[in-house]
Amino acid sequence: MSEVAWKERGRGAAVVFLHGIGGGADSWDAQLAEIGRTHRALAWDMPGYGGSDPLDAPGFDGWVAALAGWLDHAGVDRCTLVGHSIGGMIAQVFAARHPDRLRHLVLSATSAAFGNPDGEFQKEFLRTRLAPLDAGRSMADLAAEFVPTLVGPDAPEAARRAAIATMSRVAPETYRAAMSALVRFDARELLAQVTTPALLIAGANDAAAPVKAMQRLADRLPAARMVVVPGMGHLGNMEQPERYAALLREVL
Repeated sequence: MSEVAWKERGRGAAVVFLHGIGGGADSWDAQLAEIGRTHRALAWDMPGYGGSDPLDAPGFDGWVAALAGWLDHAGVDRCTLVGHSIGGMIAQVFAARHPDRLRHLVLSATSAAFGNPDGEFQKEFLRTRLAPLDAGRSMADLAAEFVPTLVGPDAPEAARRAAIATMSRVAPETYRAAMSALVRFDARELLAQVTTPALLIAGANDAAAPVKAMQRLADRLPAARMVVVPGMGHLGNMEQPERYAALLREVL
């Protein structure tokens, strides 16, 4: 198994956090501190992020296999799985393939599919998101450009700065690989197999994973409920950590 780095707090029943495409284990510091008071809270660096080894062939099959292997290595038989953005997509596939390993499923700022990978929207999305790197700019430049478009109006300045700092640390090749996989994601045919009780957290001001997309995801899951949080954008766990943790507490 490739080496996976992670952060961990607390003891008890496991709660596992999967970050987004511009994130890392650090994205979950507030939730690790809060949930770690009563549970064993773990947040990985997805393969290629932080201290985790990259995969030879990055993509959802490899990421789900790496997640299963990491949970084995960490001694986690069953958990509450919390996935944000691309982490929520990994969580969907994991929940369909490994239902026996989950107690609860929490999905935020994510969707069931990105659409046709050869569609014009997807091509333009990928071109726009990679254009700064193609022009020779850094991940810090890219983060400073895109993070302000992702957060909601209620996000404190400290959360914006933290999100920019976290995204700035992502390796450019890791970001490129994740973006290329993102535009090919489609789990719609798998979702009927996800019988784990699921909570969906949607930000009312999330333009990247809008409420309508989250509702379509909820409609495909057999045992799901959705909460829409006013003022929350795409990075809800960093923007409104207290509200996010309170919703997790309801599940736990």
